[in-house]
Amino acid sequence: MSEKQIHALRAGDASVFEEVFRLHYDSLCRYAFSLLKRQAEAEDLVQQVFVTYWENREKTIISGSLKGYLFRSVHNRCLNSIKHDKVKAAYTDHSLFFETHYHLEVEENFQAEELKGKIDEVIENLPTECQRVFRMSRIDQLRHKEIAEKLSISVKTVENQIGKALKIMRTSLADYLVSIILILLGS
Repeated sequence: MSEKQIHALRAGDASVFEEVFRLHYDSLCRYAFSLLKRQAEAEDLVQQVFVTYWENREKTIISGSLKGYLFRSVHNRCLNSIKHDKVKAAYTDHSLFFETHYHLEVEENFQAEELKGKIDEVIENLPTECQRVFRMSRIDQLRHKEIAEKLSISVKTVENQIGKALKIMRTSLADYLVSIILILLGS
């Protein structure tokens, strides 16, 4: 491209601009596609380079050839687009992770509260002696011998009462088995 044509472009000669556009558009699109791997985006990007050049033609200083300037402009815009895509992908991954994690945590907390309420309800509905022995064993964490001594009953009676309580609880909490397993695995 001659110095005369560059001056004509700077002065706003649309026919010279059209000539430059036709001469370089296809090769610039191929170059942009080789970097972006998306044809429509490559074409849009090359058009943006031409529009930007046209809008800023009077103050744009080109050191070297116009062709080199256009390729360098396309290259830089492609790199910016790739960087922007990486930032968007990282943000999407980050958002999905926290959104999923938050929802799972809320759901697990809800299930744990619901399960705790159901367990308390089942314990409250145990027969009186069974409930007392079970609470001493599981809540107060006393050994069978200690419970037997405190209640003046045999160790075998303590074992039978705990067995009875566990059987009632298994039956009453059967619908919550999956939740119980998930909570135990999550802990």
